[in-house]
Amino acid sequence: QVQLAESGGGLVPAGGSLSLSCIASGSIEKINDMGWYRQAPGKERELVALIGSDGRTEYDESVQGRFTISRDNTKNAVYLQMNDLKSEDTAVYTCNADGGRLQDGVWFLGIWGQGTQVTVSS
Repeated sequence: QVQLAESGGGLVPAGGSLSLSCIASGSIEKINDMGWYRQAPGKERELVALIGSDGRTEYDESVQGRFTISRDNTKNAVYLQMNDLKSEDTAVYTCNADGGRLQDGVWFLGIWGQGTQVTVSS
């Protein structure tokens, strides 16, 4: 089975930077779109950034110009570079793979990581 594991969260001051990583494990041949989402207590999970298998990216307006999403298909990894962090960026960040194909030819559906906490002090 495919599993996602995030890392890189932490406590940073406003205006600081942080880099998140997410690595997918399993006998994976390919992964479709991958993305970063975030959720604050009492709030719905929202899309932060998305990157397709072809490298196309999409960002939420709130992070446009501050965050950069990238991926390494050889490592089955997706990254999120966060700059100029604001207090409102505080949330649990989770990565997502919307689906893909295993090396045995079986397709898998969307999966989620467990999340990593990002806290921005004001």
